[in-house]
Amino acid sequence: MNKILASFVLATLTTSAFAQSNTNSPYSQFGLGDITDQSVSFNKGMNGVGLAMRRGNEVNPMNPASYSSIDSLTMLFDAGMSGQITNYNENGKKFSGKSGGFEYVTGLFRAFKNVGISFGVLPYSNIGYQYSQTGVLDDREETAVASQYSGDGGLHQFYIGAGFRPIKPLSLGFNLSYLWGDYNRSMATVESSNLSVLTKEYRADISSYKLDFGMQFELPLSKNDNLTLAATWSPGHSLKTDPECLITNIKTSIGKADTTTYKIADGLSIPTTFGFGVSYNHARNFRVGADLQIQKWGSVDYPSYTNGVYALKSGLLKDSYRFNFGGEWTPNPMARSIFKRVQYRAGVGMATPYYYINGKEGPKELSASFGFGIPIANGYNNRSVLHISGQFVRRSADNMIKENMFRLNIGFTFNERWFAKWKVE
Repeated sequence: MNKILASFVLATLTTSAFAQSNTNSPYSQFGLGDITDQSVSFNKGMNGVGLAMRRGNEVNPMNPASYSSIDSLTMLFDAGMSGQITNYNENGKKFSGKSGGFEYVTGLFRAFKNVGISFGVLPYSNIGYQYSQTGVLDDREETAVASQYSGDGGLHQFYIGAGFRPIKPLSLGFNLSYLWGDYNRSMATVESSNLSVLTKEYRADISSYKLDFGMQFELPLSKNDNLTLAATWSPGHSLKTDPECLITNIKTSIGKADTTTYKIADGLSIPTTFGFGVSYNHARNFRVGADLQIQKWGSVDYPSYTNGVYALKSGLLKDSYRFNFGGEWTPNPMARSIFKRVQYRAGVGMATPYYYINGKEGPKELSASFGFGIPIANGYNNRSVLHISGQFVRRSADNMIKENMFRLNIGFTFNERWFAKWKVE
């Protein structure tokens, strides 16, 4: 138990130190930012599929019901990082950006027979952007206006969860998360006359909770084949935080600045989320799955500053849908050749946005991934795995910025036999 406690503390401190925004998309300025899919190393190679996946040598926080599959002698750790290059195209103008960093860390061990306990830190959303625009103040085009936009922040969740199997085909589970983070968004408008500078700053500090519930039901088809059905539910609720809007008007000619601060009590919320998944498994050679996730953002009001009034407004957000399909093939898990024990993965998916931009639906997303799980042999065991995957994501909408992103994911699953007892005869 001392090893478990030490690893638990180390995981928390390590992720807290490296957690950072992992995006440079201008679309992260809307809502709570770019929402992540909660996937870890093995999921990412299959484009995020995981709601119905369960194996005793994997940590799968996408569905806490999967924790009940953990092996009795095993202690699992999974940590990952990612880096990405994004190319942007706006009306023929092209530019690019880079981002990346440490992403998550998770752990899993068996507490009792058919009961697994998991913990870790995962990202919930990312905010990071900086760009500028130029326009005119009136129809006479006498005064040019330059606007600069920037933002950073995001939300993270420290979770502890349990999964148990009350009867052989059915597993249930839950995650209880501490959700924390902040966002800082600003816009500065400067006239060509340099007589006036107007800035708007939106900010919030968030400290709340998040609950996730999961179910998996296994249907045996034959000795080596089975079908798993899955469902997840995360109830939406208020984050109990007071977002602020600061309006500052600087008169450069007289060196005077006036700032007005607006605040909305209890002004941010997260939505109710549903997930449904199915997977087919053949021994340990092949598995394939499909997920559908629905986030009910349409019922969430969001802060907006309009005509001198900062208040909650409906109709700024919309329900979002994400569908992923992916699979994994291992030629021969028991072979001596490492190439036959490599796990080959691939997946595709699509997602709709959860926000409107100037009354129009934001960009839709298409994605595809390919990856490997490479067994690592060392002096202690040969069950740990190095995960490498690449993902291509395209986001586009009519008359909006188009994004083409390539992301490289690297993860490690450490599989240790901490609970084995030596017997001397």
